[in-house]
Amino acid sequence: MAKAFIGVGFLLILGSLGSAFYFLMRDKGQSNNTVRALAFRVGFSIVLFLSLLIAHQFGLVETSGIR
Repeated sequence: MAKAFIGVGFLLILGSLGSAFYFLMRDKGQSNNTVRALAFRVGFSIVLFLSLLIAHQFGLVETSGIR
């Protein structure tokens, strides 16, 4: 379940980044759509990061370490 949530989170972040690029190219920076899409991207990133911290605290996600 946690891996699916992480995957969906990354897809939301990438989708928001793609939509920001689309609005930037289409509107040429004349509207707030690009800023709104980037703000959603930051929000999704913060939620994903906090969710990972909480999931690690409860033992739902384990660290693998660097070897």
